[in-house]
Amino acid sequence: METFILNTMWVFIASVFVFLMHAGFAMVEVGFTQSKNAVNIIMKNFVTVSVGVLCYFVIGFGFMYGKDMGGVIGQSYFGLLNAPDAFAGISFEAFFFFQAIFAATCATIVSGAMAERTKFISYLLFVIIATTLIYPLIGHWIWGGGFLAEKLGFRDFAGGTAVHAVGGICALVGAKMVGARKGKFKNGKPVAIPGHNIPLGALGVLILWFGWFGFNPGSTLDITSPDTVHAAITTLLSGAGATVSALFLSDIKYGKPDAGLTLNGALAGLVGITAGANQITFIGAIIVGVLSGIIMIYAVEFIERRLNIDDPVGAISVHGVCGIFGTLAIGLFSVNGGLFYGGSIILLLTQGLGVLICGGVAAVLAYVTFSLIRMAKGLRVDEHMENHGLDTIEHGISAYIEL
Repeated sequence: METFILNTMWVFIASVFVFLMHAGFAMVEVGFTQSKNAVNIIMKNFVTVSVGVLCYFVIGFGFMYGKDMGGVIGQSYFGLLNAPDAFAGISFEAFFFFQAIFAATCATIVSGAMAERTKFISYLLFVIIATTLIYPLIGHWIWGGGFLAEKLGFRDFAGGTAVHAVGGICALVGAKMVGARKGKFKNGKPVAIPGHNIPLGALGVLILWFGWFGFNPGSTLDITSPDTVHAAITTLLSGAGATVSALFLSDIKYGKPDAGLTLNGALAGLVGITAGANQITFIGAIIVGVLSGIIMIYAVEFIERRLNIDDPVGAISVHGVCGIFGTLAIGLFSVNGGLFYGGSIILLLTQGLGVLICGGVAAVLAYVTFSLIRMAKGLRVDEHMENHGLDTIEHGISAYIEL
């Protein structure tokens, strides 16, 4: 009984840490974009939490953690009806609280990649689908008793694929379909549109890093487990390693240590270790972090220069690409079956197959969702609104008052 109470308290505290990450996401997105859209971005991030949690409560949680149906989807606990008192060794209500905030986090990733040119109502319609179907469906396969974990042995400790890769892939589809911001590309080449407040973005990154100590260690659901503190340390080390590698690589490539890439480097490392935070050594975590920071920078270049996709905050590279890399890294660095620790290639192939399945389904569902939204409401604001900013036209107020 004492362990039950202690672990329930731990999950509740970890949930509060993760909730604070929404403030971090909002500050990063505001800081990395133009001042004329700051209110719109705050509104999107703020309402994502509310709409996402309600949708997940009514439908999403049941699909994700309800009684398994054929290894594909859950079929109970909608609206928490007929729920047990305990779940996974803790209070059922504490478990739901933790998972609901995770669900809203997944949806928020898309906001950054589609910032400054997407209709407010269209984004909210996507949030509804993401938290009722896309994230819960894939989450069930990985954590809810579905076929990926139970049949194939796919591993994703804290959401490297379920949250970050899925969110990043949806962001990729959305950013492609809504198109680039006006003036972003000239003669096929990307033009920098600087964020208006890098210090605010840096504050957001630090808040996110703080929240990640609930995101990863909290996923053990057990404060007495050695994995809990281990996950906290790997999270710290991977974030630090990625920050340093992004700092030096940006200096080498561009002649100066780039602030935006360095900040995103920290996030890349945090995402990169998420899937395997409980099973990768401390040295392994540093290596994963260093590689995540490097991969992120090259991914940003590829997405902009080769794919001509406009991602104002680098969400696709940070969350999508590094989420995939971190999930695959389990097959190499896991002390339990990783290739570098005496395991066979089977785990790496399993991780790759799982990523392909989840990524493919997420891409298809996102494409269908955005296509339906585009037919019903449209995705992109008109040119006049984009030129003058979404704040005053969509929300009737500006974030900054000119004196």
